[in-house]
Amino acid sequence: MDFYNIVFYLFALITVVSAAFVVTTKNVIHSAFFLLFTFFGVAGIYVLLGADFIAVVQIMVYVGGILILLLFGVMLTNKITDVEIRTGTIHLLPAAIGVGVFMGALIAVMVWTNWKSVPTEIPLTTTKTLGNLLITDYVLIFELLGILLLIALIGAASIARRDKE
Repeated sequence: MDFYNIVFYLFALITVVSAAFVVTTKNVIHSAFFLLFTFFGVAGIYVLLGADFIAVVQIMVYVGGILILLLFGVMLTNKITDVEIRTGTIHLLPAAIGVGVFMGALIAVMVWTNWKSVPTEIPLTTTKTLGNLLITDYVLIFELLGILLLIALIGAASIARRDKE
């Protein structure tokens, strides 16, 4: 086993173990700190794969933005013990319809563009190459993912604004 494999397994172990602690820890602060280690482990795997841009974005956006915002939000909230994590409402049919429509659109785009896999002869490590691929060859998939994120944002906003009964 060479050094590359040892480092990969180390990052994979850090990522999986800390992700398991994120979902099993009952303290929100401890869970957020384990999420920090999960994000760093994923960034390390990106570096090993040669995707330096994505690794830097992972650290800047997730660790620098989202995780710090989560920690400040939790630490500045006075009554975090009254927060209900589970709402008790399950909307299985609308979720299944939404996932089915999205997967159908994604498969239709893949069939329409004859997309098999990411081409291996193009180096994906530079920002310019990645940007050119996203606005030329993979623009439909990029737009579909943007629409999916918009739907998730609208759903989160509607759940957050729902009147308490």
